[in-house]
Amino acid sequence: MLTAARWAALAVGLLMAAGTLASMTRHPHWAVRMWDFPRVQMVLLSALAGGVYAAFFFRGEPLQWAFLGIVALTLVLQLRKIARYTPSARAQVQASARADAPRFKLLIANVLMENREHGRFLAAVRAANPDVVLAVEVDEAWNRAIAPLLEAYPYEVRRPQDNWYGLVLLSRLPLVDPRIEFLVQDDIPSVHTQVELPGGTRFVLHGLHPRPPEPLRDQDSTPRDAELVMVGRAIGDGPDRPTVVAGDLNDVAWSRTTELFLRLSGLLDPRVGRGMFNSYNAKNPLFRYPLDHVFHSNHFRLVQLRRLPGIGSDHFPMLIELSYEPEAQATQEEPEEQPGDEREAHERLEEQAHAAATGEDRPRE
Repeated sequence: MLTAARWAALAVGLLMAAGTLASMTRHPHWAVRMWDFPRVQMVLLSALAGGVYAAFFFRGEPLQWAFLGIVALTLVLQLRKIARYTPSARAQVQASARADAPRFKLLIANVLMENREHGRFLAAVRAANPDVVLAVEVDEAWNRAIAPLLEAYPYEVRRPQDNWYGLVLLSRLPLVDPRIEFLVQDDIPSVHTQVELPGGTRFVLHGLHPRPPEPLRDQDSTPRDAELVMVGRAIGDGPDRPTVVAGDLNDVAWSRTTELFLRLSGLLDPRVGRGMFNSYNAKNPLFRYPLDHVFHSNHFRLVQLRRLPGIGSDHFPMLIELSYEPEAQATQEEPEEQPGDEREAHERLEEQAHAAATGEDRPRE
């Protein structure tokens, strides 16, 4: 029994170390990118493996010291990634300082195409009373089910699809020049619009739901990464306008790709210093990650950020309320591009172009 426990501790510790190293690379294969997600779980497993080995099997031999050193380094690297998303870190986005500033509430939800508990989603929207609703994985059944909301949300953009990538944007605030775009793949829509706040101020809203890396159909992360890079570069290279990016990005906040996106765009993450706000998997409390995001420019401060109760989907809805306070730019520090970011962004787009030309950017049937 002790021998089995010793080998189990060694195996778990070394596997966590290997996964940590894999996550530091750029390789898009799903078997590599999967290690971006479970960093909290990897911290716990590494600590458990190292603790069990140190308590029961450590005899001071050089190889044993080496193993414990590897486990300790793994813990440090993982904690560095997730520490920003704990209340112990400094908040990147300040709490709203003005009650008189224009505000809006945005609700985002991956409703899960197969989910037929439509009433739970409608009830969640009515209870939260957001100004703008972005729903993804909307098929025709969901498109019909949300019809009762249209009376309260007269501005709409709807693109139902039966491939898990349909979407709907509903708003009680005026939408200016709304459009659906297929940025990277012709079956993956995104929505882009200006939203007019009370008083006439407008902000740009990008609603995204890129294709994820996944093992069942051998899909890598190339198209997802390219879409995030494309949007990030467009925001960063464009005029300085109030901007919000929202949706199920099928990536975690601490991944190399999302960090690159934030540096390219200059957008802020309101979860930094507040918590992870894990939105997926609603049906498995042991494996939950922050996949549903709202990033915004530093024209805004935060009023509230909440994970809402389940709606029968594998994602929890997220609700955010932002206050338009452009003076926040003097006190909220934007992420800055690092040397090599532009080259990496260019390479990501080239990789997607090559994958699209060869058909390698599509899931295997």
